[in-house]
Amino acid sequence: MRKISIELVPRSTEILAQELQQVREHFPSIDTINIPDLLKFPLRSWDACGQARQLFPNAIPHLRAIDFDLGKPFPLAETLAQYGIDRVLVIAGDQPQDMSRRVFRTSSVELIRAIKTQVPGLKIYAGIDPYRTGIKDELDYVKRKLDAGAEGFFTQPFFDLRLMEIYYDLLSGLEVYWGISPVMSVRSKDYWDNLNNAIFPPDFAPTLEWNRALARKALEFVDKTGSSLYFMPIRVDLVAYLEGIL
Repeated sequence: MRKISIELVPRSTEILAQELQQVREHFPSIDTINIPDLLKFPLRSWDACGQARQLFPNAIPHLRAIDFDLGKPFPLAETLAQYGIDRVLVIAGDQPQDMSRRVFRTSSVELIRAIKTQVPGLKIYAGIDPYRTGIKDELDYVKRKLDAGAEGFFTQPFFDLRLMEIYYDLLSGLEVYWGISPVMSVRSKDYWDNLNNAIFPPDFAPTLEWNRALARKALEFVDKTGSSLYFMPIRVDLVAYLEGIL
């Protein structure tokens, strides 16, 4: 049975409250909210997910591995329990632009292992990046995360469903949330091309119509395969993007 998640940016408690209400009102099939931890905003992902849990049964905060000192106990166990959060997504994390913020040499594999040891009841998702390296190297990385205690995965957004189908075949048996994100401008496509080495199909167009068509095809894919999907609606009107699709 498919599960649908949506990724919301934690700009502030007020804006997040509006977006959560919008999702609940327009898209009742969405049962999971996942929230990145973005250093440019003061609202941390776990606090934002605590807010989301008031309206949704599942909320998944992103945890940046480089923010955690493995020489100390995992600091969020009590906070997550108080919010009723029973799952997290561990990512490596980008270096902060503000170098006054302290980071550590903690890898995502190391943080997954540490959390699973200290909080065994917490479900841990990890990331899959189909553009990071070659497919074999990424699959080896997936195996290391599984060995460390990961139980599911969220992918970087796919823009070409042919590549998603290849990864689906290679990741058979794993719980995976396949990522879809609208790209509404040439500048945005350049970002995904140049910074993330993303792959776009020849017919790509930075229009709402093309992106809605991709979302519809992705939903057909997860319905057919019984897998799950998450939307990352960056810089697009959420209702205009998904109305009539979900």
